[in-house]
Amino acid sequence: MDKLKSFFSILLLISIPISSLAVAASEKSRAVDVDLLIVGGTIVLMDAERRIIENGAIAIDDGKIFMLGSRRIVERNSRAKRVINATGKVITPGLINTHTHIPMVLFRGISDDLDLNDWLTKYIFPAEAKNVNEQFVRAGTRLGLAEMIRGGTTTYCDMYYFEDAIADETKKAGVRGVLGETIIKFPVSDNKTPEAALDYTERFIKKWKGDPLIVPAAAPHAPYTLETSTLRSIRQQSDRLDSAVVIHVAETKKERDDIQAQYGKTPVEYLDSIGFLSNRTIAAHSVWLTPNEIDIYKLRGVGSAHCPQSNMKLASGVAPIPAMLAKNIAVGIGTDGAASNNDLNMWEEMDTAAKLHKLTSNDPKTLPAEQAFEMATIGGARALHLDNITGSLEVGKRADIVILDFDSLNQTPSFNIYSSLVYSTKANDVRTVIINGRVVMLDRRLLTLNESVIKRNANAYRKKIIDSLNK
Repeated sequence: MDKLKSFFSILLLISIPISSLAVAASEKSRAVDVDLLIVGGTIVLMDAERRIIENGAIAIDDGKIFMLGSRRIVERNSRAKRVINATGKVITPGLINTHTHIPMVLFRGISDDLDLNDWLTKYIFPAEAKNVNEQFVRAGTRLGLAEMIRGGTTTYCDMYYFEDAIADETKKAGVRGVLGETIIKFPVSDNKTPEAALDYTERFIKKWKGDPLIVPAAAPHAPYTLETSTLRSIRQQSDRLDSAVVIHVAETKKERDDIQAQYGKTPVEYLDSIGFLSNRTIAAHSVWLTPNEIDIYKLRGVGSAHCPQSNMKLASGVAPIPAMLAKNIAVGIGTDGAASNNDLNMWEEMDTAAKLHKLTSNDPKTLPAEQAFEMATIGGARALHLDNITGSLEVGKRADIVILDFDSLNQTPSFNIYSSLVYSTKANDVRTVIINGRVVMLDRRLLTLNESVIKRNANAYRKKIIDSLNK
């Protein structure tokens, strides 16, 4: 039966008429049983051909897409336990947020309008020292997950403390995550030394390795907050465990200048010189890159997370995204933590990215809508080294799917689907979210998280944070 499913799926994908088969596939008795069927609507595949299917359908089984195409053909050849009618709506791959610090939603708005160094050293690091523990992290993670699901994000990449607890909450909520345990040279809430953090990370990676939703990773904070020996140890661990590494790189001019003064090299050149970079590296921000550093990213297969709103708010600079894309660097879009953004809204981030690079290049043709949407889907999957399983709607890939209302006032009228998705669509237009074949939000109702409890707990932490900062 599995071979029969695959056979029909391939035939549908390449548009061979079913009627030409010797097998009478059109007969209802020959229809394949599936877990879930999405029918109707316009499907934006984000595959290599950038196909769009009007009045399409997607059949999902065992967490994966195994059949898609015209509604007539898919309905004829599948029989579902559950059907979602998406007529009049738009179906897209789930959005991929390539850089977050998810529990920091509890610090949303705690300190704004400062440069990165002052923001971190005078407010964020002290607030974290007084408040962050495992319970804080769990509460913040649930809040962030609810916000991301509501906005159509199905995969995210995180860097924070107590990452094992973040993985646990993420798994319960049914969300896909590349989750990195922070390693930093000064004492923090979960590990007091880099050596202890490395040991924690080792256990964390081994525990979650192979999970269908969780990709465990190491997350060295940055080149300027770790010794060379620690960075080398992290690369060795990554090689040994075949695990991802998430790191901030070249986020500010100060970082660039300090690294250059200390090592005689720019941040990427320094990391490359010590053998740190690989095709498992995910580099967040990458604002102050030289052309040579972009070439190093290309050579080493580094993925990068572009966080335009956070970089704008902290006046960190503008990443050279057009130059990176011209070299086919894998670049995705990230929100960064909600303490520096102040939300996890990927629709806003797409819109900002497209407009920011038009402005800074003085060219309105820079980063067109389709390219911006690519960065938020299949481009983000490439940046996280997950494009073999997610980021586009293709047979065999995980069923990470968003269904959007497309008749809101802000989307009416619609002339070009990518223009509408990037410049007009809002988080509130997300109707239903499916991750790994599981419906986690249906008709705007969260199914795996309790929104009222999450809000109540978050507001309780607000009081604790205020009290801690006043002491």
